[in-house]
Amino acid sequence: MSGIQGKVIAITGASSGIGEATAAHLAERGARLVLGARREDRLNTVVDGITARGGAAEGVIVDVTRREDLQRLTDTALDRYGRLDVLVSNAGTMAVSPFDELRQDDWDAMVSTHITGLLNGIGAALPVFRRQRSGQFVNVGSTAAYVVKSPQAVYAATKTAVKVLTEGLRQEAGPDLRVTLVSPGFTHTEGVGKGAGPEVAAALIQQRDEIAMPPSAVASAIGYAIEQPEGVDVGEIAVRPTAQA
Repeated sequence: MSGIQGKVIAITGASSGIGEATAAHLAERGARLVLGARREDRLNTVVDGITARGGAAEGVIVDVTRREDLQRLTDTALDRYGRLDVLVSNAGTMAVSPFDELRQDDWDAMVSTHITGLLNGIGAALPVFRRQRSGQFVNVGSTAAYVVKSPQAVYAATKTAVKVLTEGLRQEAGPDLRVTLVSPGFTHTEGVGKGAGPEVAAALIQQRDEIAMPPSAVASAIGYAIEQPEGVDVGEIAVRPTAQA
């Protein structure tokens, strides 16, 4: 199945930012969506907005650190639409801080969300894709995996793991599956600075407001990877603001 029209696409972290923008972008192009996020009220708002415009979307409360939640996301796609064509693993957290602050709960959150969450998605969707003999993983990484800047070391390390896991999965996927890494640069989302200390948060928010690109730019990159013809695998896309070094 080429293009986006009619594809069944599940997205994690779909209640705001890149996930919300991706849901809107794909819905406009005829995808049938299963949207996962932790915040039920925000998720319902996204789903209601899509359905009000004539799109097809269903929301599922998902914490990607819980295997059973990812299983419920994929099961919902199968129950409602009979298949799953794409899993967009987008859920993330950016609670960056200097090492000296010893914010180990934040470190754990980034590891469990970006690494364990990604693996949970693979665990839920890979058996489905194998049975279908078709499917695509789209994993949202970060340009932090290419250029490490203080105080983002832990965040960068987890996003480097996303890059490595995606490449390993691509090598094992075989001829029937597609695996794509989309690595955004500085993007204007509410998560920038959230959870960081006051100084770091203020600096990040100022930089975001000065140079960040809109989430719709990342959504377009994700859509590009999904819409390619069968047998064509876009392995990696890095998309960043022109002002970002």
